[in-house]
Amino acid sequence: MRLNSWVAPALLFFPLAGCGGVLDPHGPVGVSEKLILTDSLAIMLAIVVPLILATIGFAWWFRASNKRATYLPNWDFSGHLELIVWAIPTLVIIFLGGIAWFGSHALDPYKALASKAKPVEVEVVSLDWKWLFIYQNEGIATVNQLVVPVGTPLHFRLTSSGVMNSFFVPQLGSQIYTMAGMTSQVSLEADEVGTYPGLSAQFSGEGFADMHFDVRALPPDAYAKWVASQKAAGPTLDRATYAALEKPSENIRPTFYKAVDPALFDAIVQETAPVAPGADGGPGGQDQPTPKKGM
Repeated sequence: MRLNSWVAPALLFFPLAGCGGVLDPHGPVGVSEKLILTDSLAIMLAIVVPLILATIGFAWWFRASNKRATYLPNWDFSGHLELIVWAIPTLVIIFLGGIAWFGSHALDPYKALASKAKPVEVEVVSLDWKWLFIYQNEGIATVNQLVVPVGTPLHFRLTSSGVMNSFFVPQLGSQIYTMAGMTSQVSLEADEVGTYPGLSAQFSGEGFADMHFDVRALPPDAYAKWVASQKAAGPTLDRATYAALEKPSENIRPTFYKAVDPALFDAIVQETAPVAPGADGGPGGQDQPTPKKGM
């Protein structure tokens, strides 16, 4: 009996298990998005719950055995009822539309977060099937792991090496797409030390299921030490290294680069970065630049 007392509630809440990240935010953007979700849900429940209760109440009151229920076979119109029927949906649309309007403007991904701290600039490239993060100011790069300081805004510029993808850290907020030949932007912030899962939210082929990464939020002093340690050892991410990295691969462990070509991200966006040997069909392989396409 004790087992059954918690099995039923667990089954009822099981469909919400996948929403845990969105409903457990750890940053100002995620908190704002959760507020929009809860406000929208409250407005809809204010209509749905009374409607369900009214349906049950009407069915019970106008049952065949209730002789007190008034039977009006010739009834055809009520101005008061029409007002209620049309006014309530109109108010719901106004409230939901207002929340969506103001929320979308407040959470504009191109809008910088208000903070006294200088934002960390990160350039993101979605590859098949992994994530490349280039710290432009620090001069380092990582694959499948993003390390950030707590309480500091993060400004991302994003692109794709080919297939359209979607960058999403549920607990920090704001999913945004990456597309080849162009850039998108988003600003996020982590307000607590911890590790937050990031993922690809856009199906992109065979290795999509394992295209995820961790966001490690560290105290500012620990973050500074981490940057210094990355600069001390490891390979350099130059054009030739990128050509090898671009080859489709799955389940790649986190990789770190002590230095990076400062013009690499712009070359990827302009589609002039080298490709993997033989990938373009030319004899030179990685020495053959990809033709630049129109934006």
